[in-house]
Amino acid sequence: MLVDTRPTTFDELIRISGLSHGTDVWLGNAQSLIEQGTVTLTEAICCRDDIMIYLIKQGLPPNSAFKIMETVRKGKALKDPAKWAEYVALMKEHNVPDWYIKSCEKIKYMFPKAHAAAYVTNAFRIAWFKVHEPKAYYSAFFSIRASDEFDSEIMIFGEEKVKNKMKEIDLLGNNATQKDKAMYPVLELVLEMYERGLKFLPIDLYKSDATKFIPEEDGIRPPLNSIPGLGTVAALGIAEARKEGKFMSIDDMKIRSKIGDSVADLLKKFGCLEGMSQSNQMSLFG
Repeated sequence: MLVDTRPTTFDELIRISGLSHGTDVWLGNAQSLIEQGTVTLTEAICCRDDIMIYLIKQGLPPNSAFKIMETVRKGKALKDPAKWAEYVALMKEHNVPDWYIKSCEKIKYMFPKAHAAAYVTNAFRIAWFKVHEPKAYYSAFFSIRASDEFDSEIMIFGEEKVKNKMKEIDLLGNNATQKDKAMYPVLELVLEMYERGLKFLPIDLYKSDATKFIPEEDGIRPPLNSIPGLGTVAALGIAEARKEGKFMSIDDMKIRSKIGDSVADLLKKFGCLEGMSQSNQMSLFG
């Protein structure tokens, strides 16, 4: 749709949102009219409000313009032929072109302009952050949209590991697991992040949040629960326990955080427990 219409203004982005959320508004309708050169994007019917405003500008009484809009946006133009014939006669009296009337007849459902504007405003804001504040954007995306699919074992150790996993999923084709298929778009975004010169910082027992990716000066710090197998409950337990001060040992961490050996082993595997003794024994004798 973007390729076909080549938008250059915010208004055109709102129109595209209206077209994409409507039924039979774009395909076999506005798309064909734009391709044939009959209309431009700014002249096509995109949101339900466009109909009423256009018809009033053409000189139709506001009440009639509103009723025609309501009929069209509900997809009822051809369901009451007698009433629609009246509307067509009224539109022709006011020089509404045939292509416009036929376009109205094809529509099944139309999006309100206020909704389209809200969607585009939000998308535009997200796009601004992606371009100008990439660390904030990727941190938010991975925390909110990719928390279940993010796998630190594959994703935080550089782009080669990411590319290899993508190749592996590509080679599996339809035999890829549902988990791998869901992970693929996240891998694409991680690769994009690396190619923009950003990197992940190591997962840290004290610096990493339980569940959120944190933007820092040198990169993005993944959360504790991004370690595969380390659940959110365990991550929150560790984050709560460390508020009382540093852990004296691995055993101390396990008791205070209420986690088991398996979680401790995962933290050890990711280098989070380096320099930490197993028990408090040494510090007691010390």
